[in-house]
Amino acid sequence: MSTSLDALKASGTVVVSDSGDFDSIAAYKPQDATTNPSLILAAAKLPQYAKLIDAAVAAGKATGGDIEAQTDAATDRLLVEFGKAILEIVPGRVSTEVDAVYSFDTEATLAKARQLIALYAAVGVPKERVLIKIASTWEGIQAAKQLELEGIHCNLTLLFGFGQAVACAEAGVTLISPFVGRILDWFKKTTGQEYTSETDPGVKSVRNIYTYYKQHGYKTIVMGASFRNTGEITALAGCDYLTIAPKLLEELRSSTAAVPAILSPELATAATAIPKVSYINDEAKFRWALFEDQMAFDKLHEGIRGFAKDGNTLKQLLREKIQA
Repeated sequence: MSTSLDALKASGTVVVSDSGDFDSIAAYKPQDATTNPSLILAAAKLPQYAKLIDAAVAAGKATGGDIEAQTDAATDRLLVEFGKAILEIVPGRVSTEVDAVYSFDTEATLAKARQLIALYAAVGVPKERVLIKIASTWEGIQAAKQLELEGIHCNLTLLFGFGQAVACAEAGVTLISPFVGRILDWFKKTTGQEYTSETDPGVKSVRNIYTYYKQHGYKTIVMGASFRNTGEITALAGCDYLTIAPKLLEELRSSTAAVPAILSPELATAATAIPKVSYINDEAKFRWALFEDQMAFDKLHEGIRGFAKDGNTLKQLLREKIQA
């Protein structure tokens, strides 16, 4: 019997697992997998991943630097250990995130991304199977533009506003991750209203970005992320990629409801034309567009703070193990 998850895949959407847990990734047979500091932190606390922690701690100690240098090295190695293990399960790519503390530093982002790719290469994983996740700040987008020129593919995350999406496409990034559920959260809190799948502002945002990309010939992949319910997911059926948490993947797999394609290149081309916008070499224009979009501005910075906090907690966990 065909499930809603099968129907979603048949709609043309590539299903990606949003998890750091290997068992849940294997259960739903996704093409790719994404991770972030919060997911890695949660997984790192589970006993079944002790071997990965031990390997990372050993790698950190082997650097011979001070405790902070060892901790940084152990953190990077842990991200790569998780990524490598995930790539033994999925046939496609894994996304690995640059520390959020570098979100406003182009050069530091470039250095960390290159370092992560080098670590992957050292354990036998080619760069073609890795997406470097970077926050969709001006600095992050400029770093991604350079990395793409070097053949290092990027996933621009914490994307909430149309201006961010336009700048990412102009930078030639491989993939963007607009956060559907977090957009909904902001509007529900701000307006006090409830929304259906059709009126959901996160869904509407992704549909608009997808249509704009197709109308103007951008190759950047649109991957909806951060879902609150399966209604948001099915309302985006046909979107290039959707990254979905295990709980919602299970709900889709347990359902037999039809999931018709809502998005397609053909429908996008036939839709009302969306005027082209450009932020090429115009940092001030980009920053003003982001500033004017209060939701995008608020959620971008909130997300950076949250990922940085979880990243620091993960580092503290490793620091304590190195010192033990």
